[in-house]
Amino acid sequence: MFDNKEKTNIEQLGEFGLIDHLTKNIKITQKSTLKGIGDDAAVLDFEGKKVLVSTDMLLEGIHFDLAYTPLKHLGYKAVQVNLSDIYAMNGTASQVTVSIGLSSRFPLEAIEELYEGIYLACEKYNVDLIGGDTTSSKQGLTISVTAIGYADEKDIVYRNGAHEGDLICVSGDLGGAYTGLQLLEREKLIFLENPNIQPDLEGKDYIVERQLKPEARRDIVELLKSIEVKPTAMIDISDGLASEILHICRQSDKGCNLYEDKIPLDPMTYETAREFNLDPTICALSGGEDYELLFTVKQADYDKIKFKMDITIIGYITEPAAGCNLITKAGNVHPLKAQGWNAFPPAP
Repeated sequence: MFDNKEKTNIEQLGEFGLIDHLTKNIKITQKSTLKGIGDDAAVLDFEGKKVLVSTDMLLEGIHFDLAYTPLKHLGYKAVQVNLSDIYAMNGTASQVTVSIGLSSRFPLEAIEELYEGIYLACEKYNVDLIGGDTTSSKQGLTISVTAIGYADEKDIVYRNGAHEGDLICVSGDLGGAYTGLQLLEREKLIFLENPNIQPDLEGKDYIVERQLKPEARRDIVELLKSIEVKPTAMIDISDGLASEILHICRQSDKGCNLYEDKIPLDPMTYETAREFNLDPTICALSGGEDYELLFTVKQADYDKIKFKMDITIIGYITEPAAGCNLITKAGNVHPLKAQGWNAFPPAP
């Protein structure tokens, strides 16, 4: 993934030299950042706003595979998955910290590539990189990102605010990241069997990008504010649609009806799922890593959102006794089950 002819051993720089090298060109853009990198701690001032904080860790071999993940894309994605959590609270992301653990097989040029992606995400989403840590690792590459944001208390949206009759909405389309992962895994296996065969990803750019370079949906938060719609509950889709709506229903003490024919699927996602003999609906329900926003709104807001691009109404909230159900295209009712990402799978 980092096939440079000349490689610089990080030991030549040392920890502090590496930090200086990676952060020398950082520019502060947020007025809430009083002090960024360069002291014992960053100093932030949000002028009476409520502060939002979220942390995610990505581990090589668990969350990503460097056989097909470019380091620049990985750095970009590591920031995006954290910003997504801030937007899921209806907040504004403003800062991130990045900590990495790396083994001696990574030269300086590889870490520069990783940070190119981190800086690109920060620049595009107007957030400041204000700190972090670097350490050696014997287990490959580890990336931990903490995202910091803010919101007025009246604007914050939690998972527990859904009411009976609320409409269930989702941004974008679902299942693309999972089908993209299946494609990348297949091409990796083919390459391992015969390194002379080049990966066949032609025409599949969209789903590959959904997996390798997701985009947090800041635009949806901004859109909802512009049309004066405040969701009653919201969550980002990291573990699959079914898992996330069950979180909302459990914390709101409600049930739900989701309609299979309303779940938004990109044609490429649908076709690729069929190529792999997968049910496209299952890819959307359980695949995960789409980083779209799933939210509920009052029925009174229907007219404001019904024609908005990139927002789809997929069901409604019910009384808790009704349970959480999927209504199939044939009209059958099936209980929803969370079959998405499990951070702690059982030991073999």
